[in-house]
Amino acid sequence: MMEEMDKEKQRLQEVEENEIDLIELVKRFWEKRKFIVKVTAIFLCLGLLIAIFTPEEYTAQCVVVPQTGESGVSSSLSGLASLAGFSLGSMGSAEELSPMVYSNVMNNINLQKEMINTEIYFDRWGRKLTLLDYFTNEEYQRTSVLGVVKKYTIGLPWLILSAIRGEGEEETAMTGEDGQIAMLTKDEDDCIKALKERTTLTVNDKDGYVNISATMPEPLAAAALAEIYMNLLQKYVSEFKIEKAKADYNFINQRYLEAKEEYSKKQEEYARFRDANRIITTAVAATREEQIKNDYDLAYSLYSELSRQLIQAEIKVKENTPIFTVVEPVIVPRERSKPKRMMTLVAFGFLGGVLSCGAVLAFDFLKKRTEIKYLKNW
Repeated sequence: MMEEMDKEKQRLQEVEENEIDLIELVKRFWEKRKFIVKVTAIFLCLGLLIAIFTPEEYTAQCVVVPQTGESGVSSSLSGLASLAGFSLGSMGSAEELSPMVYSNVMNNINLQKEMINTEIYFDRWGRKLTLLDYFTNEEYQRTSVLGVVKKYTIGLPWLILSAIRGEGEEETAMTGEDGQIAMLTKDEDDCIKALKERTTLTVNDKDGYVNISATMPEPLAAAALAEIYMNLLQKYVSEFKIEKAKADYNFINQRYLEAKEEYSKKQEEYARFRDANRIITTAVAATREEQIKNDYDLAYSLYSELSRQLIQAEIKVKENTPIFTVVEPVIVPRERSKPKRMMTLVAFGFLGGVLSCGAVLAFDFLKKRTEIKYLKNW
């Protein structure tokens, strides 16, 4: 019983000591309130400058749902083909490109070149400009205070390295969709990198939709870029789909020609047998006729089915159905996406308060443990 009472007293003493320490800590912060207020005010001013001089950006987006395809080869055709010794594989089972590879489609060099050479209207200059001109021509680049400071402080080492290496019109090699090597100039490469930073494609595999967004300094330009992004993605996915349909058509056409040739042989063989055996008198001849007739019927069934499938494949190549269903179309944004000025001020004010309180504790510790003369009057 006594031991439990001693433990309880010890616990109460520890709580009192902690409370005393907390009170002392608050008192110490109150004593140094001027220092804390000054540091916090400096951070607030810094946050205010960043909030004011950060260029405004607008984000436009749209939500689309990719179409799903149906199987292009019937099960009856597959069964007949297997009986005749053909294998149609799994053609048609993956009619559509998976949305998970759309980001890879956007990295297609031909698509990127088409995008950077597309014109967009800019209110600031009152005319249309290609994205290549906008992102690489100094005439159209906005100079901001933060950008200049960043360029000549944090970015100074890279600026020096670039000056030492030199920035000519060297070309970057990339592989085009036809497998040949395509070349990009430095301006084209810089423009593509800038666009990648301003455009995003997010695939929601669970709900089955794709979100496309674009960010630009002007709301109309942001909406136009998002629209271009969506249209080009749809165009190239459509081309890849047509390419798949053409491959299916060529495959079926080859099987059709083989089946047609085989059917002609079986038809001729059956006709010759009947001409040579007008009057069947033996069981062997009757069995042979039945066997030839069965081969002829099977060849005709495969040939007939492939004929119908070939017509369907021709229609598949020519059909022009939309690839995407637009759930949320692109609209011109009314509110800027950044900077979030109030959030920036709150974040810098909080950071300044935390750092100033930490500095008070750090200086107190150094004053007790060291003999730094600058801390004697702290």
